[in-house]
Amino acid sequence: MASLAPSEPNSVRTSPSDGHTDGGGAARELTPLLHAVLGTDMPVRVEFWDGSGVGPVDGAGTIRVNSPDAIRRILWAPGQLGFARAYVSGELDADGDIFEMVAVLRDATPDDLRFGPGLLPAAVTGARRLGLLGPPLPPPAEEARTRGWRHSSRRDARAISHHYDVGNDFYRIVLGPAMTYSCARFTSPEIGLEQAQAAKHELICRKLGLHRRPGMRLLDVGCGWGSLALHAASRHDARVVGVTISRQQAEHARTRVAEAGMSDRIDIRLQDYRELGNETFDAIASVGMFEHVGAARLAQYFDTLYGLLVSGGRLLNHAISAANGSRLGRRSFAARYVFPDGELIDVGEQQLAMERSGFEIRDVESLREHYAQTLRCWVANLEADWDRAVSLVGAGRARVWRLYMAATAVGFEDGGVSIHQVLGVRTASDGTSGMPRTRAGWD
Repeated sequence: MASLAPSEPNSVRTSPSDGHTDGGGAARELTPLLHAVLGTDMPVRVEFWDGSGVGPVDGAGTIRVNSPDAIRRILWAPGQLGFARAYVSGELDADGDIFEMVAVLRDATPDDLRFGPGLLPAAVTGARRLGLLGPPLPPPAEEARTRGWRHSSRRDARAISHHYDVGNDFYRIVLGPAMTYSCARFTSPEIGLEQAQAAKHELICRKLGLHRRPGMRLLDVGCGWGSLALHAASRHDARVVGVTISRQQAEHARTRVAEAGMSDRIDIRLQDYRELGNETFDAIASVGMFEHVGAARLAQYFDTLYGLLVSGGRLLNHAISAANGSRLGRRSFAARYVFPDGELIDVGEQQLAMERSGFEIRDVESLREHYAQTLRCWVANLEADWDRAVSLVGAGRARVWRLYMAATAVGFEDGGVSIHQVLGVRTASDGTSGMPRTRAGWD
């Protein structure tokens, strides 16, 4: 059984009894609160700092409440935020398969728990008897605090820095040698993560038509650590401009480009896509960046990219999507710790916005199952080198990433979220698109 925080030296482990509830103390006083959060038919066992526990011994796993401070956090911030703060701080932990536990806890826990009239007296009474009442605790240092106008250039830069400027060595542990932070494409059961990322890059290059002729000019929006740029330049002799607003990504991408001897073909810039001016490109790839744009900025985003393309140029927009769209709640774990200001746009809305900007939609492909497999690979990478990851970024941030990636994998597996590649063309005035008649033409 894997812990949600493997190899944590300060984890407290207790042995569950054979019964559904054992001991008194915290378990007795807090059972009404647990039943309100997890239901009376609890899918997991909960064990407390005093050795007491409640819940089945044969469920999906065991939540360990290592400190009374965890209860204080949940009382002051009911729902995801309180639990997230307790978990990131190490005051709450769990033993069990991380993917299974995330799934059962998500299904059992209300999205927006509130202490109504029936729950509040019992929760407060139990907490008072245990001496847990007091002022709110400060949030963990890993929690994002964005300021300014939403999706302004300055606020976007701060949000991106929170997510990506964690440390290149940490990302190398998680992502592996490919250093690609987006959905891979597993073309056969035998290939590994690095080969699957290369297959994804090649699919993008083929959809954009970079194999048609050498020397095509490609814009890579949100270029990350330069993996797609390196693939396009080395495999298809593309001339690539990669832009990112993550300083650490830009520095590492430039180093990789120089080491590959491709500085004459790849230009990595620390630049917002909104600042590209009057340049033109034969093709544009935007991979894993669209989630940061925001619904209010869709027209600006696609208008800008359309204006950067030559006649007949193609845009490949690769983005996580959610049916009817999803703006991450201000008090959600993902918004506070992972993707500040993140928004998932319905793929239909994305296509409509592209069309309004002038694009002709030519292809849409879902890679949902591929992303679930990608995330499981990333979790395995992090678990395999957990101690080093903690030494690089601290236990709190490592815990954030493991929980976030596992929860997202579960979301892709059950269809709660998806990911699509949408291919659009700036069709010529005479109607010429330059597109092959079938997908076979990409080969």
